[in-house]
Amino acid sequence: MAKVYVFLADGFEDVEALIPIDVLRRGGVEVVTVSTTEFPLVESAHGVSIEADIQFDQADYADADLLMLPGGMPGASNLFEHEGVCQAVKAQFEAGKKVAAICAAPAVVLAQLGVLNDKKATCYPGFEKALDAAGATYTGDLVTVDGNVTTAEGPAAAFPYAYELLTQLVDKQTSDQIAEGMRFKHLMEK
Repeated sequence: MAKVYVFLADGFEDVEALIPIDVLRRGGVEVVTVSTTEFPLVESAHGVSIEADIQFDQADYADADLLMLPGGMPGASNLFEHEGVCQAVKAQFEAGKKVAAICAAPAVVLAQLGVLNDKKATCYPGFEKALDAAGATYTGDLVTVDGNVTTAEGPAAAFPYAYELLTQLVDKQTSDQIAEGMRFKHLMEK
């Protein structure tokens, strides 16, 4: 079973964290939510408190198949300000393992850590200058995959992003079955 850690910082974008968590768990992936605050409860950008499974210092992340960064502001900035998160993401990327970020997080975190150098990536519109400055090629797509890095544009991309990650971690058949069961494919046909 694949293992994913989702880093939650105060101000994270609700759907960018919760939709991928939900989709991946439905697909049989072990998803561990990680509070980057001093408390288990983390408050979203829209005032929803989520109790994380663990606090940051309760794992070493070496067993991660994927590290995931939700966007949202100031959530993405709070992730970048967390030294442990930055070290874990860099180590994961340098080991050739999967890293994913959505919305502001590709620009605010991944770009500044050098993860996007010479990569294609997407992010929330208005943050693309940070990608350019980091040597990345901005695609403007809902979801962009380049090697071991997956990026997504924003809240509306949370479902396609989640299904892409499930395809990478499990398989396309499982991802398609979950998407059909959640009526995503029906929605996209309209």
